[in-house]
Amino acid sequence: MAAVLAFGAAGTAPAQTDAGFRAYMEQLRAEAIAEGVRPETLDRIIPTLSYNPRVIALDRNQPGGSFDSPIPPFAPYQARHVNPTRIDAGRATYRRVRDQLREIEQRTGVPGKIAIAIYGHETNYGRITGNFDLPRSLATLAYEGRRRELFAGEFIAAMKMIDRGVPRDRLVGSWAGAFGYPQFLPSVYLRLAVDGDGDGRAEIWRSEADALASIENYLSNAGWRAGEPWGIAVNVPSSLNRDAVANRTTPTRCPRVHERHSRWMSMAEWRELGIRPQNGVWPDDGMMATLLEPDGPGATAYLLTNNYRVILDYNCSNFYALSVGLLADAIVR
Repeated sequence: MAAVLAFGAAGTAPAQTDAGFRAYMEQLRAEAIAEGVRPETLDRIIPTLSYNPRVIALDRNQPGGSFDSPIPPFAPYQARHVNPTRIDAGRATYRRVRDQLREIEQRTGVPGKIAIAIYGHETNYGRITGNFDLPRSLATLAYEGRRRELFAGEFIAAMKMIDRGVPRDRLVGSWAGAFGYPQFLPSVYLRLAVDGDGDGRAEIWRSEADALASIENYLSNAGWRAGEPWGIAVNVPSSLNRDAVANRTTPTRCPRVHERHSRWMSMAEWRELGIRPQNGVWPDDGMMATLLEPDGPGATAYLLTNNYRVILDYNCSNFYALSVGLLADAIVR
């Protein structure tokens, strides 16, 4: 009897999920039409969609631990993401698109090496872009409801892309809805993707020029300051009073990321405290920076500028942003 009951419950669950998904898609259709999506677009796409349990399983099993779990050291992550293979591939990519990068950098003020490093981190220079159907994944995540507002908005943005002429078969990417060489969400594509090769289209899924121009446009829009480094590697004296330079403000975004940073101080003030750049070169005395010691006292630390915060806007992870900066510097070294 228990086996029969279990079989019956398992058999009805998919049907209930499918019915609920279909009902929700009617609601989402109405929301999309209210935001200007053409009904014929939705009538063409929505019937092809179904609930994807694999997407929900991936969403619920992301690595990282709980909010109060110990933060691991940075060095192993750095060794995996800023390694000779990735550096060499980045240099080859940089050489291949150098002329285009110069033009983009002149327009945006963002160094081409940063765009190349993000390109390398996001998709291994275009080699790994994901194979999930974006409309299906976004509809599934919106239906599941944990972050419904986010994913319903991204689904509607994907429908707007189709309305604007993006072929449906190009909407393929990660399970969480990011796609193309820069791994943009659909809403980011609509807002910031640009044409980098002059053909009138922003095809970030197959044009490196479009992808790199779009990455630099993203960073420029997020507040990149031309001529300012992302940060510098430094040695910290054992005498530093870390409590005296601690950040006293409460971060409102990505608190676990930002709470690891010190308060903002000028390069001149850091120099007076005995901090020393590992390359022996100080940026401008008036430049403001925060201190981060990702592997704890006694290991390499970093003074990080506003431009580091811009990289965090792309992906709010200290390990990610540090690796982007270090990879960018290694590519042109």
